[in-house]
Amino acid sequence: MKSLSIFLTCLLPLTAFAADKKDDDKKPKEEEKENKQEETKTTSHTGTFAGKSIKYTATAGTLELKKDEKDASANIFYVAYTADRGKNADPRERPIVFCFNGGPGSSAVWLHLGGLGPKRVQMSEDGQGMRPKSPYTLGENPDSMFAAADLVFIDPVSTGYSRAAEKDDAKGFHGYNGDIKSIGDFIRLYTATNERWLSPKYIAGESYGSFRAAGLAESLQSRFGMFLDGVILVSGVLDFQTLRGEDLTCTCFLPALAEVAAYHKKLAPDLQSDPEKRRAEVEAFAAGPYQTALYQGARLPAEKAKEIAKQLSRFTSLSEDYILARDLRVMPWHFREELLKAEGLVTGRFDARVIGRDQDLAGNSPGVDPSYGAVYGAYSSVMKDYVRRTLKFESERPYEILTGNVHPWNYNNFGGRYPNVTQKLANAIIDNPDLRVFIACGYQDLATPPRAIEHSIDHLNIPKDLQGNIVYKYYEGGHMMYTIDASNTQLNLDLADFIEGK
Repeated sequence: MKSLSIFLTCLLPLTAFAADKKDDDKKPKEEEKENKQEETKTTSHTGTFAGKSIKYTATAGTLELKKDEKDASANIFYVAYTADRGKNADPRERPIVFCFNGGPGSSAVWLHLGGLGPKRVQMSEDGQGMRPKSPYTLGENPDSMFAAADLVFIDPVSTGYSRAAEKDDAKGFHGYNGDIKSIGDFIRLYTATNERWLSPKYIAGESYGSFRAAGLAESLQSRFGMFLDGVILVSGVLDFQTLRGEDLTCTCFLPALAEVAAYHKKLAPDLQSDPEKRRAEVEAFAAGPYQTALYQGARLPAEKAKEIAKQLSRFTSLSEDYILARDLRVMPWHFREELLKAEGLVTGRFDARVIGRDQDLAGNSPGVDPSYGAVYGAYSSVMKDYVRRTLKFESERPYEILTGNVHPWNYNNFGGRYPNVTQKLANAIIDNPDLRVFIACGYQDLATPPRAIEHSIDHLNIPKDLQGNIVYKYYEGGHMMYTIDASNTQLNLDLADFIEGK
């Protein structure tokens, strides 16, 4: 189950899927031939969004990215939803948002059929968070931000139906630089061929997709003169050190650990009853006494260590002895294993509201992520059916919801340091002072907790007067907060307001 570690989030450069060369050698020669471009399909639909009836066109197809005038280097699959406004409609009157998920190795299915698109996988609340029951259902998403903007969902190379033209060329797309270039090329090509240069333009990325979005904002400006109106970061990360940086990781994750413990009703009554008071108290402790104690390391007096452990126990419900044994450093994977161990349960990583059983509760981390299983089957089945039956796009290739074939992901341009795109986002804002950034965080996210991206933004090297370009919004739920009906409604309302400049 280690493969789950890449799902919708980014890890260290060392995280990788090792390809099985023997299996590759057995694959038929036909797979090495040029990736053929299927015919693009358009279908007509009508939906009600934000109380308004909108006729729209759904386009499912591929765009060719060329390495020279003759040879296609990749075919990028996408699904676009555009409001029907007539041939002579002014492009300036309708914004457009380019959306993608992360991984690396994830298709855009989660944002597409989870929260932002006009259709949505129907989830259920069953006491464990969100697991729907088979047969799965695709329903309307009346809350969709489509009311405010056209939407284009992009599958990066090797995900969804997107493929490199030649098998041996695929690895050129499997890294920070190749990924940024290919998605940037797609956005430029789509914008040009659909005459959207004058439309207000946004990019929306979830998880590693937010890492991609920050780099893209700078790249689109410098390469094409495409100045975006906004960048939307959902469950994002800009600096990997906040997720795997030891002491910094502990302080960034502590507020999320407290939120999860509160959700499972493990905290003292005063912390349970007043969420705002709890959050303020935990964040003050994490940024103050806890950070100072970790900084002292071996110089921390034993009595002071006990005081810190007592406070950590109060905020996480883990025992003081366990916390002291961990030298005050409780990582999120430790917490997921320990919080509900007495009940024989572990919590999810992407959504720690979700609980499940692990075959081995004696380790340092869970071997499963029950929040992954809660969504994977439903989204996989529904997407594959929807593309073929409703959008009329047919392909003989498998639709890769989540693939490990993109690993090892190439981060060589970061020179062995923790990958960090904070400065790239800062550069984009400085060069384009009108660029606004929307940050959506789930309280119970133990993959990319809110405090991690807050820390990066706190260190964003931009003038004080441009700090007002940053908008934060927080929601009940985890990495995919939109799987909760109420959070999905609020997220889309907030995004519509952001796009409309409210």
